[in-house]
Amino acid sequence: MISAILFGGLLFFLLLSVPIAFSLGLASVFTIWILKPMSMEAFGQATIQALNSFPLMAVPLFTFAGTIMAVGGVSKRLLNFSELVLGKLTGGLGIVSIAACLFFSSISGTGSATVAAIGVIMIPAMVAHRYSRPFATSLIAASGGMGALIPPSVIQIVYAVTAGVSVIAMFAAAIGPGLLVAIVFAIYTFIYSKKHGYTGVVRKYSAREALKISLEAILPLSIPVVVLGGIYKGIFTPTEAAAVASLYGIILSVFVYKEVKVSKLPFVAFNAVLICAPVLAIIGVSTGFGHILTIAQVPQKISAAILDITTSKILILLMINVLLLIVGTFMETNAAIILLTPILLPIVIELGINPVHFGAIMIVNLVTGFITPPVGCDLFMASQISGLKFDLLVKAIVPWIILMIVVIVLVTYIPAISLTLPKLMNLRF
Repeated sequence: MISAILFGGLLFFLLLSVPIAFSLGLASVFTIWILKPMSMEAFGQATIQALNSFPLMAVPLFTFAGTIMAVGGVSKRLLNFSELVLGKLTGGLGIVSIAACLFFSSISGTGSATVAAIGVIMIPAMVAHRYSRPFATSLIAASGGMGALIPPSVIQIVYAVTAGVSVIAMFAAAIGPGLLVAIVFAIYTFIYSKKHGYTGVVRKYSAREALKISLEAILPLSIPVVVLGGIYKGIFTPTEAAAVASLYGIILSVFVYKEVKVSKLPFVAFNAVLICAPVLAIIGVSTGFGHILTIAQVPQKISAAILDITTSKILILLMINVLLLIVGTFMETNAAIILLTPILLPIVIELGINPVHFGAIMIVNLVTGFITPPVGCDLFMASQISGLKFDLLVKAIVPWIILMIVVIVLVTYIPAISLTLPKLMNLRF
């Protein structure tokens, strides 16, 4: 009865287009009011206590770092360097775009920021070199998802906090899947470009130009080395690394490149708050929601029901992947992680699957939702930048969704893709 009212209320409010955080809160309050599974005071305490978390402080800080670097000239210098190195290849501009998204992902922490920072430069450049607009736009939309795969990533922090695993281990585990996505996308871009005659950029760089571009790229390329290297070496925690990244971003954007004025910093900070505030609100309210689920023993019941159907690890992981793909299509990623992790994690642990490996599976699935209609946020961002009609972009994104499904299968059934690096680094997970 508790779960029926709780999920029924949540569905009702979502259908009314009530924001997710408010839908979770209203469904929880409604359930408490009718059945009293817990006191209202306990629900409020659980909600506030969820936000009293040191690791969660990294979310607004990384968001701010990605925001200021997106407008501070970092992406432009990464693109120039990528074009210098990869531009002459067949499909060079497309591969440059993927590489630039990969580099910028290690700074931004979010997919939409990566799409905006790289797309505003590379989509017009590809179209000017006779790439079809649907292909160029879909490439940027799909590649932007690496912003959530390559650490440091906001959704990796959210999963680590929700699942109770090491944030550092989660960062390390996501690198393999993120690089795999980049490689698969680059191979497809090369094959597609070969077929459609998209040649490389025929531009000769003087030694002076090449040196200037390379020197300008050193500082942006050093950001992930400083941030991730500091985390993995134990010099600072992920939260402290987020503060370092924010300071680095201010120094580069304001004092080195001088593309952001000091007077604009409050506005950049305000935009970062607007991006991360809904995430933090969802985290807080969903914790109280999760307490009610625990009281009703919903995770245990769902786990038992699935294991009654089959005990095959292959089939259960297949069912979970299908569920995550469907949920990712309709629900915001952080909300999906917070809601589904407490339900699905006991099932996979029962099967002997490492929680960090499952985090990689979950994140790759939900990142695919960034490019699946009707809610794909990266699709809307790319469409707005490109000026391409959304229905045309939906058709063009299909091959990229298929490629992501291939990656999902590989990450799911080959644990070494996500677990090798954490093991080599002797991380506890």
